[in-house]
Parts: sequence; structure tokens; C-alpha cells
Amino acid sequence: MSNDTTLVLGATGKTGRRVAARLRLRGTPVRAVSRSSRTRFDWTDPDGWDAVLRGVTTVYLVPPPVPGPAHAFVARAEAAGVRSLVLLSGHGADTWGDSAFGLDMRSAEDAVRGSALEWTVIRPSNFHQNFDEDLFHAPLSAGELALPAGEVPEPFIDLEDVADAAATVLAEPGRHAGRIYELTGPRALTFAEAVELISRASGLPIAYRRISPAAYTATLVGQGWGEADAHHVAEMFVLMERGELAGTTDGIATLLGRAPRTFEEYVVRAAAAGAWRP
Repeated sequence: MSNDTTLVLGATGKTGRRVAARLRLRGTPVRAVSRSSRTRFDWTDPDGWDAVLRGVTTVYLVPPPVPGPAHAFVARAEAAGVRSLVLLSGHGADTWGDSAFGLDMRSAEDAVRGSALEWTVIRPSNFHQNFDEDLFHAPLSAGELALPAGEVPEPFIDLEDVADAAATVLAEPGRHAGRIYELTGPRALTFAEAVELISRASGLPIAYRRISPAAYTATLVGQGWGEADAHHVAEMFVLMERGELAGTTDGIATLLGRAPRTFEEYVVRAAAAGAWRP
């Protein structure tokens, strides 16, 4: 493959598949890998890492689900001749402090930012698409979303904006070296407000109910989640309730020269596609 190949990890995931498509459209050679790809990539199988890194100059790095492996991967990338890394992290990661949430992302940031490679970190807030492609979808389709989130708003961001931002950084090596971009939507909404907009746009009776982090953990465990994974998700809401992540940023405007997409735009698209039909 070309010496300018970009490696996209998590290529079947929410951001990876969108980033890979954008790079291909730009004419960038892409090696899109996951546990199910032809050239297989698995964070738990370091023996396979050299094959995916061969001939690669740039990497879009989606963190592993646990702290640690990113350090070994970054070292392997340096040895393979990779020149630059773009890491997907989380909004305000430097402010998470003693929170149990996001240890995986913070470990990956330490690995990337401590490397000798050119690096860029993008830190998006919670995605719009969590409401129709992920954890919140099934409860909304059933008529009620119950979460441990109250009156502190969240500056939800559209995944299409995140992918546009990532593809822009990947396609402009060197220009964004050493930069951290905090990415949010144009305004913050409470989860209750977000659910109300979904209900109105879809024409479906969908309610929001606030529950405790412990109750949410128990709900996820009842759905088959492991205790540790369920607790990790609940801790995200505990972190959000501190209010330190509720503000918006100009990251999308800085990178793309335009305003980020609104939650209302997302809701209209998703509702028209029948996202929340029972």
C-alpha cells in the first residue's frame, strides 16, 4: 500500500467508520481495521499489531476499553515508522480528576502525548447518536429513558461533526501537531430537554426520568452488563453532574470554519429515518 496510508482503528465503530469513509472520499489510502476486518486488529492480541502498522504514516487511534495497552501500541507505532497520531478522547479529560470514569482515555492520552510522534487529541462531548445508535436507543423506543442526570446540561455533539474534524486533522499532517481540540455542539441541553425534542420530532410519547447512579448501575447489570462496565457508565453521569463539562467550545468552528450541527438538526434526521419507532 501507499506510504501515506492512514490506519483507522475501530473501523466498524461509530466514529471509525465515518472517518474512514471521509478519508477515502478525499483520496487518502486507508487501512480500516477492527476485530472483524481482513487484517485483524485486537487490543488483546499484540502479536497482530505489526501487520496493521506496516506501511502506515498516520493513525486514528480509538482508545482500548482498559488502561495500559495504548502505551505498548504507541511504542510499536514509533518503531514501525508512523509519523503522526490522532487520538479520540473525551471532553475536558484534564478536568476529570479523581473520577473513576475515563481511565482508558486518560491512559491513551498519556501514551500519545508522551510519545516522540506528532500528535493531536480531539475531545468530543457526548454524541447525538448515543440516542439512536447506542445505549439510549432501546429505552427511548420503549417510551422512557431513565438516567442519573439532572439539571446540569450537556453540550451534545453530532458524530458527523466529530468525523469531519478527525478527517480534517488526519488529512493535514503537521498542521495540528501538539494541539488538543475540545469539541462540543452549539448549546447545552439537559437530558430531559433532549428527550422532549426527540418525543416532539418523532411524534411518540417518550418520557425522561431521573434515577440514582446506583439504580442505573443495577439496571445495566440486569440487562447483562458486567458490574465494572455498568459502574463505569454510571460514573460518567456523576462526573457530568459536577457541571465542569457543561460549557460549549469553538473547536468545530476552529477546525471546520463553520458552526457545529444542532441537536434539533440531528433529531429531525433521525426521526425522519424512523429511529425511535417501537
